[in-house]
Amino acid sequence: MNQKLGQLLGIAMRARKIITGEELVIRAIRTKRAHLVLLASDASSNTAKKVSDKCSYYGVPFCMLFDRYEIGRAIGKDARVAVAVVDAQIADRIQHFLHTPNS
Repeated sequence: MNQKLGQLLGIAMRARKIITGEELVIRAIRTKRAHLVLLASDASSNTAKKVSDKCSYYGVPFCMLFDRYEIGRAIGKDARVAVAVVDAQIADRIQHFLHTPNS
């Protein structure tokens, strides 16, 4: 994981702009609070399908780049399979980092 991206996720967590846990993330997607979902690349196929289907249906961008330990480390928690960013500006910054080579 890019160090700057990890720091941004940590800042977002401390600012309470990140929701963790599969069911809470699904609820955030349904209520249109989630602006971006990060899903662990090592999530079970059932979880990955459930979260990706919800994101697709509700038009929420999602990314599957990191494993559960990298996501958890970035937000200062144990391993996390799914996290939702509930702040539009932070979500935009994260997407910028994800789509910019060598950032």
